[in-house]
Order: sequence, then structure tokens, then C-alpha cells
Amino acid sequence: MGALAGQRAWITGGGSGIGAGSAIALAQSGAEVILSGRRAAPLEQIAGKIRNDGGTASVRPLDVADSSAVAKAAEDIGPVNILLANAGLNVPDRSFEKMTAQGWDKVVDVNLNGVFYAVNGVVPGMRSLGGGLCILIASWAGRYATRLTGPAYNATKRAVLALSESLNDEEGANGIRSTVIMPGEVATDILKARPVPPSQDDMDRMLQVDDLARTVRFVAEAPPHVCLNEILISPTWNRFYQGFSEARR
Repeated sequence: MGALAGQRAWITGGGSGIGAGSAIALAQSGAEVILSGRRAAPLEQIAGKIRNDGGTASVRPLDVADSSAVAKAAEDIGPVNILLANAGLNVPDRSFEKMTAQGWDKVVDVNLNGVFYAVNGVVPGMRSLGGGLCILIASWAGRYATRLTGPAYNATKRAVLALSESLNDEEGANGIRSTVIMPGEVATDILKARPVPPSQDDMDRMLQVDDLARTVRFVAEAPPHVCLNEILISPTWNRFYQGFSEARR
């Protein structure tokens, strides 16, 4: 019996990267996990791995940018103890010089609206349970805006910090707590969307998915009276300090 036995965790963006790794970590701690994302096949693969390892997992495909779909999923899933709002993206044309209204809307729809829709969907059930935990994945760029990530990504990830603060402000009295995690560079597929992707050598020195999965599990296993409001985490070799080799290409 793990620390999270008897708890239910809903993970958005659960088919790959931080979401997939965290789903496995939460299941290893005893939680029942519900995986959501746009593509069913990767979700089923992660759910199958969890089941093969003796855990409990189910799949609910959806697009977090679709408010009606998220609301329906939250209703069908029912009350959960933990939400991991992880789904996120960026676009290659991300500078003010290249950003289009369509690109801006795409980033905002997933990185900000999608997080709010999920939070809004689970909070009533958490109130009925007498408490719950929202873990919102933001970014180093949410604390320190960078040219590399671009204005849309920077703005949405900073907004997630404010969303988490508001959640703690309004719902802490109801036993609901929120942690926003702001990772520096993590070696996931989202890096391939950069105008110039980093080298494999650089990716090997970044944070890895398992690092974030362990962080998510640590937050989830904290006792209900503990709220870890913010976690800013980076690789020791932090390119936001050291500089970006691809920027010099």
C-alpha cells in the first residue's frame, strides 16, 4: 500500500513526457490514475504499463482546449483527489516578429485556458471530498520571461502562477491546495518544436522526465495540511544562465 492508496489522480497531457512519467510515479505510490490527452494510442500505452506493473489506470482522450469536452470528462470521471494539469505546447514561430494571431491563440488555448478548464472541472468535486490537490505545470519562463520561449509561452506560463495563487487564496479554506511547478529545460518532445532544437548532448544535461516525476510524487505525498505553493527547478547546468549554443548557430 503506497502513500497515495485510495486516491484518484487525473493527468492531462498524460501520453508523453512529464505527464506520462508522473502518471507512472503516482500509480507506483498507489493512486488510481486517469490519463487524458489528444491521442488515444500513447495514453493506452502508458496505462498498459501501469496495469502491467500492478497499478490502476484508465484513459479519457480529450483536447484540453475544448471547454465542453473537459467539463464532460470531469463529470464522467467524478471527484478526484489530485489534478496534474500538464498539457502544454509552443509554436515554432514564437517571436513578436513571426507570431501570428492563430499561433498566439493556439498557445493560449492549451497552456492557459486548458489549465483553467481542468481546474474548474475538478474543484467542485474536491470541495465535496473536503480537499484536494492541483499540481499545475508552468515553466522557468513563467518566472523569468525569455526570448527563447517567446511572448505567448511566457505570458501563459506566468498566468498559470497567478491561477495557482488564486486557487490557494480562494479554496485553501476548503482544503484545496495548489502547487505550481516551474521547470527549466526538460528533455521532452516539446523541444523539437523550437526553431532550432537543442543538440542531444545539451538534452542529456537537462532535467529529465524522471526528475519531474519524482517532484510531482513528492508534492502529491505531502500531507493535506502542507501546501507547497511554488517549486522552481532547473538543471544544475542551466542554459538560461550559461547561454544557448543554438542561438549562436
